[in-house]
Amino acid sequence: MPHANAIVVIGVAGSGKSTVALGLARHYGYVFLDADDFHADDAKAQMAAGVPLMDAQREPWVAELGRQLQALAARGSSSVLAFSGLRAVHRQRLRDCGVPMRFVYLDAPPSTVAGRLESRLGHFMPAVLLASQYEALEEPVGEADVIRVEVGGTPAQVLERAIALLDASPVP
Repeated sequence: MPHANAIVVIGVAGSGKSTVALGLARHYGYVFLDADDFHADDAKAQMAAGVPLMDAQREPWVAELGRQLQALAARGSSSVLAFSGLRAVHRQRLRDCGVPMRFVYLDAPPSTVAGRLESRLGHFMPAVLLASQYEALEEPVGEADVIRVEVGGTPAQVLERAIALLDASPVP
């Protein structure tokens, strides 16, 4: 893969963003960031209560993610960010932070994700919010810097597909 300062792994909750992003960070020797770590406590509590965030509530969070990517790039570090990126405006906001980046969209059917969310323990995002995730999702159609990876098989297989597609695709 030609050098990119950031790879942003996007998709609905339970699609495997953190797993794939961590695997990519290890593979490329990049710093791993999980966007969930930057949510405000009140936002996490709201989601844990089964109430989805509104776009206005996501704005400060997305802005902070951009600052984190900028800070790492300024230090000469490349990064991989696990980030829902459901809305086109949020993806564009990250692009606008000035850090060269690629996106990996984990395309996962609701049936695959539902089982994962039901069995996931200790996470603030409950399975009841899955429908709201798909309602909020604006698929990255026509976004040249987005690589679509079908979610299926083992996490290792999904990671292998992501690496192969990143390595084979030119930076736009």
